[in-house]
Amino acid sequence: MSRDYWEHRYQAADMPWEKGAPSPGLVDFLAANPQLKRGTVCVPGCGSGHDVRAFAQAGFDAFGFDLAPSAIASAEAKTKAAGLAATFALTDFLREEPPQKFDWLFEHTLFCAIQPTERDEYVRAVLKWLKPGGNYLAVNYFLTDPDGPPFPTTRDEQLERFSPHFELLSEWTPRSYPNRTGLERMFHWRRKAV
Repeated sequence: MSRDYWEHRYQAADMPWEKGAPSPGLVDFLAANPQLKRGTVCVPGCGSGHDVRAFAQAGFDAFGFDLAPSAIASAEAKTKAAGLAATFALTDFLREEPPQKFDWLFEHTLFCAIQPTERDEYVRAVLKWLKPGGNYLAVNYFLTDPDGPPFPTTRDEQLERFSPHFELLSEWTPRSYPNRTGLERMFHWRRKAV
């Protein structure tokens, strides 16, 4: 999907993914793990920045990236209004070079939003943006319309794509938005040292 496609969705307010709050699974993960080593976190496909702000509030140096100019403008305005500090940039996560390597990368509905044919590029991008030994935290949306977006994935696909490069630390069914209850799976991976 092109930058114009996503920008048009924002301009038309056709944003069923916009829930007005961060991923419940992320909120619970941060609350349950106050001992986590802080550092830089990248949220590609950040939309209005709810997940970025959750990380910023928890003490991370948070960065959000999106293709759509309207998403970045909204994220910056909402973050300023919340009195939080985070950095946002208009970036094509799959194709552009990262501004730096990150300690954490959080995935929430980007993997399922891109064309399934771009998933190899997605894995390469995660490896490019994340430091060796860094943490990849993902909320994957499993049961969706195959015609997407969002496009479905499976646990087997996640393991097949990420296990060669990452160690799976834990996985669970997270608390979700009401319309996604039981349809998401959360994975905490650590990038293998190279």
